[in-house]
Amino acid sequence: MPLLDFLDPQAVLPALRVGSKKQALQELATHASKLTGLPESAIYEALLQRERLGSTGIGEGLAIPHGKLSGLTRIFGLIARLEKPIDFEALDGQQVDVLFLLLAPEGAGADHLKALARVARVLREPGLIERVRATKDAAALYAIMTELPKAA
Repeated sequence: MPLLDFLDPQAVLPALRVGSKKQALQELATHASKLTGLPESAIYEALLQRERLGSTGIGEGLAIPHGKLSGLTRIFGLIARLEKPIDFEALDGQQVDVLFLLLAPEGAGADHLKALARVARVLREPGLIERVRATKDAAALYAIMTELPKAA
């Protein structure tokens, strides 16, 4: 099984240009809407509601904006590497340059939390985030996020 089996090859933005957290969330909602068929406004509102509870910036330049949506049939992931870091009100105060959007069906319950934990674990794999930051190629970024680590 791939590391992140809910990430589709089309759900990779290797050089997203945004200037603010709100603009980043809007762009993520726009792209997610095209891939899921759900209304952009519903996705954006779900992300905003979650951010109001506290920033999804988890530190070290990473953020995992997420939300639950009715009408979604499976967990959906999208990764975006920003051209320039932005203030995301992250827990450690650092600017964010890698975003992983995670959307789950409204009734996902524990599966949503398991997916969130898996994304956080993958993003914290030694050397992985440096590889993400070093590529501007969508196919390479997808491969980095979905390949199983080589056995030592």
